[in-house]
Amino acid sequence: MSADWPGTLILGGGLAGSAAAILLARAGHRVRLWEKALHPHHKICGEFLSWEGQAVLARLGVDADALGAERIDRLRVTAGVRLAEAPLGFIARSLSRRVLDAALLAHAHAAGALVERGVTARALLPDGVVDGSHGALRPARLMLATGKHEVRGARRDGHGTINDQLGFKTYFRLRPAERELLSGHVELHLFEGGYAGLQMVEREAANLCFLVSPARWQAAGGDFAALLAAMGRDAPHLARRLEGALPLLDRPIAISGVPYGFVHQAAGGGFWRLGDQAAVIPSFTGDGMSLALVSAQMAAKSVLAGERPGDFQARLAAMARGPVRRAAFAQRMLGLVPARQQALVRALGLAPWAARLGVRATRVGARATRVGRAD
Repeated sequence: MSADWPGTLILGGGLAGSAAAILLARAGHRVRLWEKALHPHHKICGEFLSWEGQAVLARLGVDADALGAERIDRLRVTAGVRLAEAPLGFIARSLSRRVLDAALLAHAHAAGALVERGVTARALLPDGVVDGSHGALRPARLMLATGKHEVRGARRDGHGTINDQLGFKTYFRLRPAERELLSGHVELHLFEGGYAGLQMVEREAANLCFLVSPARWQAAGGDFAALLAAMGRDAPHLARRLEGALPLLDRPIAISGVPYGFVHQAAGGGFWRLGDQAAVIPSFTGDGMSLALVSAQMAAKSVLAGERPGDFQARLAAMARGPVRRAAFAQRMLGLVPARQQALVRALGLAPWAARLGVRATRVGARATRVGRAD
């Protein structure tokens, strides 16, 4: 048996789901949000907030600085022994998802949304019913914001995407000298078979998030410490950062099968797809968090305007298609070939201004937020 519910049901309490819940609840809509986790937790994410995401957070009333966010204004890229630095052209923030997601869910609750933790959406049925771990519900409106995780009945089409890499994320307490060198920078370390991002987040922790090919993982015998050691041999600058560092998690977080380069194209369907359920931009761009927040803002505006889900979906796809495709092309060109990676770093060293062009070319939400920079 399923119960009809006259409001908006949002599946997922991450950035996109919580942001949409806040905006709709503040406008007087009935909102119900299902979040499968009982408590705040870490997620696979580079945790880099570009200017678009910061603009949406400001409209939501969330102060990233008050939550302890680190300020970042420079990019450092390495390949082998080569290294290049460049200004980002804006001030980014870096904040752990555990802290930011908790703050957004608290704002959603305060706005009047019914936030239900520990509830998992198991399947979307053809008649509009959502089969959940605590019962079935047929909402008047449905928003799918489950991040990188699929829901049966609404799976993304991964054909043609980069979906064969493995993702890992953990935190370290760096030595003081290395922490000082990393401060204010986001580092991108390129190596054969993948790349790693490193940056400071709140409480003096360093976020290490990286993608590797299955071949590299197999060559390391499926051992995380051995994999880090092998990466360090290819990326000596990264090895130097992590030398003597203290791991802050008992074990790394891992994920596979993420369809990088995916953009949901279908204009039909009876629900709104937000964040990674709508488009998955390669993580080296640092725009995934902003994409989630911008998509939530656009979806809420669409609902308030009385539009159909397809109207919103087509508009979001048109905005995301170019940046996502450019980023996916760059990942395919650079991800596995050390010679190309080193050529990129050499070129960036000669023309640091080119970094700004690359950043701008892979921003998904710049037009939607109408903000050029945040400081």
